[in-house]
Amino acid sequence: MNKLLLTRRSFVLGAVSLPGCTALNTLNQAAQPRDTFDLNPVELEGGRRGTRSLLVLVPTAPATIATDRILIKPTPISVAYLPDARWADEVPLLVQSLLIRSLSFSGQFGFVGPQAAGPVPDFVVLTRIDQFGVDALPDGSFKAVVQMNITVLRDRDQRVIGTRRFQGSALPSNDLAVPVVQAFQQILDALLPDAVRWIGARA
Repeated sequence: MNKLLLTRRSFVLGAVSLPGCTALNTLNQAAQPRDTFDLNPVELEGGRRGTRSLLVLVPTAPATIATDRILIKPTPISVAYLPDARWADEVPLLVQSLLIRSLSFSGQFGFVGPQAAGPVPDFVVLTRIDQFGVDALPDGSFKAVVQMNITVLRDRDQRVIGTRRFQGSALPSNDLAVPVVQAFQQILDALLPDAVRWIGARA
């Protein structure tokens, strides 16, 4: 796998080559191959087992997050993306899949799936992704950050059962793609079990 070095210069290039880039540059960038990275769900057992059905909707997210690119913020007000690397799916779909698989592995539900699939749900999970990217720190290091709000809704009367914010951060060992992705996995290894337990206690 190619090493992907993310420099301050590439931050600037990624941040400024948005509206002003030519059509030819845009086509060239789209044609460049990028290494693809996936994230793993958690397998958490021991919760109460049941026959309830759970629907996990596609999370909502800002346009800067709702992409398959790995978001980098060189400053609090500028946006760039990790060069030559991408997620296996757009971030909202990736998070939806992680939640579905993690909840299914817990054994607490008879069915867990996306919308338009399976039986009429007993409960619905709504997720808003507020942060899913890497911040450049003043000392030259980087911090991966994930923050999302999860709401459990009872389907039959649309009653909100509970809402909670889940968040975490991790420091990648350097600014290459693999350590950055490993930092996201480290965050989710802690965040997803907490989310599964919380959802299971309310749905």
